[in-house]
Amino acid sequence: MEEVADDATGKTETEAVPQIVEIEKDGKTYRFVLAHVSSHANKLVEIFPADTESDKTRLAAAQSDSTLSGEYGVDRVVDGYVLFDGKYYREYRPLDISITKNVLALFITVIIVTAMVMSVVRWYARKGLKAPRKGMGFMEMLIDFIYTGVIKSTLKDKSKKFAPFLLTCFFFILVMNLVGLIVIFPGGANLTGNISITLVLAVLVFIVTNVTSTKHYWKEIFWPDVPLFLKFPLPIMQFIEIFGIFTKPAALCVRLFANMMGGHMIVITLTLLIFIFAAFGDMAAKGSVVVSLLFSIFMLALDVLVSFIQAYVFTLLATLFISMSQEDGHHESKHEEVKHEQLPSEDTEVSIPATK
Repeated sequence: MEEVADDATGKTETEAVPQIVEIEKDGKTYRFVLAHVSSHANKLVEIFPADTESDKTRLAAAQSDSTLSGEYGVDRVVDGYVLFDGKYYREYRPLDISITKNVLALFITVIIVTAMVMSVVRWYARKGLKAPRKGMGFMEMLIDFIYTGVIKSTLKDKSKKFAPFLLTCFFFILVMNLVGLIVIFPGGANLTGNISITLVLAVLVFIVTNVTSTKHYWKEIFWPDVPLFLKFPLPIMQFIEIFGIFTKPAALCVRLFANMMGGHMIVITLTLLIFIFAAFGDMAAKGSVVVSLLFSIFMLALDVLVSFIQAYVFTLLATLFISMSQEDGHHESKHEEVKHEQLPSEDTEVSIPATK
């Protein structure tokens, strides 16, 4: 730490100054520093002396290259090197496993979902079949609504096999959506507005759908029941079916990401309008504050409803995709057998009532 004087205000502030930290281990010395002028700026890197001929040649070429940017156009950012105290070092970026804001929000979401579900389990373990009330009753209503109205009505006898995964998806997405609407700690991280999160969820649905699929499902992909000229010699339908395998989870990923990101972007835009209208005077600034605040509150309230809807839609579509992969191909044959049994045979006598 050192004291730095601000030339504009004359005030003195204490700031953290990066220092080289040396660690001795197994007879070797490791040096680390918080990179300042580097392609890994503000990241912890391991440094080594840049004393080889190749290092000197590359640094000399970088110093003469006017296209490289640097602080005040003097300190050149050279890829693979870090500048510290006027001297360049070779750098190595260690694996960064630090907990970011999104990772912390994921941990919080997992804890909340686990607590919600286990509370229902403990209730029935203690109370038997006694109907829960208040919070437990709301949880039971949500579980029954998704299981009975979505999973069981779609997957029929296979609902118990996929219910744990689909219910986990619903509550995990729902809690992530609601935590993202909280503007103070521990919320504020728009997880479902991060496409990497929705991509992982979509990939999980993709894996469950295709790994547990039936032979009939793959038969309809590689040899669908269409006229022969559509699948041989040019595999037109095969290409379309294989392409559809990947577009379904992609639709899940983009739909959830776009809908949740859109609501947050509207709130951010309404907040930025305050600073834009502030340039037009005090009255415009005050008016924009009132309007933006009211519309932001309305959008956040609407996002609460959208959080439930998007969790429901994701679970519904995932259930439909899984159901499509569980078809066994016996429905048509069974229908034909029933129809054949209902039709009278040639030897059957049909009595026609006489008419007067």
